[in-house]
Amino acid sequence: MTSINIEQVTDIHHWSDKTFSFKTTRKFLNEFNNGEFAMIGIEHEGKKLMRAYSFVSANYEDHLEFLSIKLKDGLLTSKLQKIKVGDEILVRDKSTGTLIIDDLLPGRNLYLISTGTGLAPFMSIIKDSKTYERFDKVVLTHTVQYPEELAYRSDLESFNVKWKKVTQGRLIYFNTLSKAQWPREGRITNWIKNEKLTSEIGNESIEPKLDRFMVCGSTGLNTDLIEYFESIGMQQGNSKTPGEFVVEKAFVRR
Repeated sequence: MTSINIEQVTDIHHWSDKTFSFKTTRKFLNEFNNGEFAMIGIEHEGKKLMRAYSFVSANYEDHLEFLSIKLKDGLLTSKLQKIKVGDEILVRDKSTGTLIIDDLLPGRNLYLISTGTGLAPFMSIIKDSKTYERFDKVVLTHTVQYPEELAYRSDLESFNVKWKKVTQGRLIYFNTLSKAQWPREGRITNWIKNEKLTSEIGNESIEPKLDRFMVCGSTGLNTDLIEYFESIGMQQGNSKTPGEFVVEKAFVRR
């Protein structure tokens, strides 16, 4: 039986008018796998408002961190975006999710494909030494509409320096914008299908026997990439049967 625990907000960062992140204490949460999510929220007018949020923080860190969108009409996010340091956050002590490294078959290259706040689970995965033990090259992509929405951009651009002992210099950060001028423009699905992504990082093309993908983003992204991966002979993995790719479908709108 799961329980709901209370943590306190310790830090808040507003990345743009669409996204923000916050850290909390970690007094009660049990162990979780990097890439998983938990139900979190607040109490409002005597009701618990809770939604699924991926952990930005790694499972060995002494705090919890989450990345959230801002929605004026969001049942939870319209209120969550107004939190202050010291406020209480409800965290269910059970975590789950499909973005688990162990659900992928062995390979050489790992691609972490994200849009918007779908970046969150991959922030914990890239802090996991097991990720780099299993793959020679780890590519994190993040696609948003405008530059200010690239959460953690400066951290990711210098990630191999700060986290050198973990990444061994093998993380590649790759961002694209869909609605603004940028060195890399357009939907990440086009970059993948046209093999521009693989060519930019030094690989000729997607090789189902060597390349593994984890996907977290919009419904459209999920659908497009599932269809594409399956069309080139890749199978979606799960806890019972590892595959060439996994997709998180728990996040659409909050």
